[in-house]
Amino acid sequence: MRYLKLLALLPLGFALGGCDFVVLTPAGDVAAQQRDLVVIATVLMLLIVVPVMVATALIAWRYRQSNTTARYTPDWDHSTQLELLIWAAPLLIIICLGAVTWMGTHLLDPYRTLGRIAADRPTNPDLKPLEVDVVALDWKWLFIYPEYGVASVNELAAPVNRPLDFKITASSVMNSFYIPALAGQIYAMPGMQTRLHAVINAPGNYRGFSANYSGAGFSHMHFTFQALADGDFDQWIAKAKSAGASRLGRQEYLALERPSENEPVRFYTPVDEELFPAILNMCVETGKMCTSEMMAIDAKGGMGLAGIGNTLPLTYDKLAARGAVFGLEPSYVAGGVCLPGDQVGRMSDASTIVPAPVDGTPLRGYGLARPGSARKSSTSFLFGRSSKSDS
Repeated sequence: MRYLKLLALLPLGFALGGCDFVVLTPAGDVAAQQRDLVVIATVLMLLIVVPVMVATALIAWRYRQSNTTARYTPDWDHSTQLELLIWAAPLLIIICLGAVTWMGTHLLDPYRTLGRIAADRPTNPDLKPLEVDVVALDWKWLFIYPEYGVASVNELAAPVNRPLDFKITASSVMNSFYIPALAGQIYAMPGMQTRLHAVINAPGNYRGFSANYSGAGFSHMHFTFQALADGDFDQWIAKAKSAGASRLGRQEYLALERPSENEPVRFYTPVDEELFPAILNMCVETGKMCTSEMMAIDAKGGMGLAGIGNTLPLTYDKLAARGAVFGLEPSYVAGGVCLPGDQVGRMSDASTIVPAPVDGTPLRGYGLARPGSARKSSTSFLFGRSSKSDS
């Protein structure tokens, strides 16, 4: 029977043999530091977990019912030494975990520029980081290299031992940009920009994907990250420029943005320099106000009635404007500037607005008599019947 149990565990061993332990053996310095943080935290917690599990098994064995030689102390209720051990050990572990977590949180902040390339190699202040603009689409990845004027779909390349500066956003729903060999996952959200500073230290092809469910094509939303030597990266840039099918401007982006799955790798060149800011501010479409402009207007107190002519022609629902399946027809709302009466037709000229006449009739609530009149019984209004007035 014992051998049958061991035999039943063999399939589990074969299944674990196919696991990729890239998180524990990363190729980037940032990911290696994160790995070390996970290992240190795990070991510190095991210092408490393992002794507790061993003590539980020993106590259960020593004081089992069949052991009649065990010491019987029914009146025992306190031990100062045991209390110190129980409370001091976890407290020390928590202090160590807090210190390690605090330092790791600040040193591994994805928005923080790198201070080193590797454990024994500081960054070169004269070496400019490679900037990559990342856009999570449905369901593919767009990478823009503003320094070289090229863009790629579902393929990312970077030179080894050069700091990388990622600016990340999304087109519609939240995704998560994750290359386990490079660094931890960073969320990609529409209308927002997140950052990631990282470095890759070993050449090779690594897997990147979205770690946040984003719809039907989520399982196909992965890409290849190529870590290349400097000369090989220059060749990759040259290949991207020569293989660029077309220019990537606003109209080309709107066509690329439409939901699709299993998109092949392709390149664009040149790339509109204002495209990524327009994607970030959700104003790729012509005639749509950017969120940065909206925030600037709101910071100054709004536009008032004089700005109605500027806001009414704008299309705020981009999905409806692009003919989405569940979208509505483009519509405009001016509810914040309506006045009593038919005044909407005269909004174009603020000087022609005529105030509505004021009704001098006193306000009456349900169950309340007019001011100065006799008060009625509350039960009459509760049951909808009239009653005699109270004096």
